[in-house]
Amino acid sequence: MSEILTPAQVGAAGLADWRQLFHALQTRYATGDFATGLALLTEIGRAAEEADHHPDLDLRYGHLNVRLYSHDAGGVTRRDLRLAQRISELAAARGVVAVPQLLSAAEVALDTPDRARVEPFWRAVLAEPQPHEGEVRDDSGDLPRLWFQASGSEEPRQRFHLDVMVPSDQARARIEAALAAGGVLVDDGMAPTFTVLADPDGNRVCVCTMEGRDG
Repeated sequence: MSEILTPAQVGAAGLADWRQLFHALQTRYATGDFATGLALLTEIGRAAEEADHHPDLDLRYGHLNVRLYSHDAGGVTRRDLRLAQRISELAAARGVVAVPQLLSAAEVALDTPDRARVEPFWRAVLAEPQPHEGEVRDDSGDLPRLWFQASGSEEPRQRFHLDVMVPSDQARARIEAALAAGGVLVDDGMAPTFTVLADPDGNRVCVCTMEGRDG
């Protein structure tokens, strides 16, 4: 049960309410008001206690965000699939609709020719409690992920850029909206895994999906 599933395995589970973004399963429920969201959150809490497996819950007026992954494994496991299905059942019983198309998650990418040289500094300054290979990650979700992207030593280069992870079925619309807003397509050779765009000043961003990734 602690085996980390690949994005393809997660997708094959057919969880219509859920999308994998980075290392976690996520969904958003359109509760419409705070009281409905609080009631659903309470039911999810009971189910989590019964399963001895606990999601991250973020209640706002009008919606409830749910994030699921196995902290001991560092990714999505079959425990998460089971609890996700149970949460979907609880939401459906209340008539609460999932809106996973509204999901996105961002990480900060640092271009560096020598990750080993700079990584210890960022782990220290961000006070990462538990190291993760190749990235600095706050599993509480309070801080964005910091990922180290290998680059050459040539100058100039954009040292930081954002990676915006979106559901696979939303990537094309997000890219088209960015282009319509004045953006420029830089590189789509690795699409749909990631597509590189730039704003009118040349600042780059990657629109990413989990499609084509091993984990």
